[in-house]
Amino acid sequence: MTPAVHAGGEEPAVELGEGKPVEGAPAARVASRLHYAIEKSEVVRREGDTTIRTPDGPRELGDVLEESEEVYFDTRQSFVDAVRAGVGTGPVPTAEE
Repeated sequence: MTPAVHAGGEEPAVELGEGKPVEGAPAARVASRLHYAIEKSEVVRREGDTTIRTPDGPRELGDVLEESEEVYFDTRQSFVDAVRAGVGTGPVPTAEE
């Protein structure tokens, strides 16, 4: 596979290729679709059925937020922190694992 070359002529730091698929969206992608400050109930209404990636496999965001005691996210970071507190951090399994 030939590495892609950026406009500046440099090769990317990590070569992307044909990897195993990972089920679900990164929590950061979901966070970027929201506007802050936002209530948890509004996040669940808009994105609750979105499947996110977790170290234990894919989960619906609504289920993750149900476990959180937070009721309001004043910043993007507070939302991401609440999701990470619910799912943990670590490697995400591929769809075949």
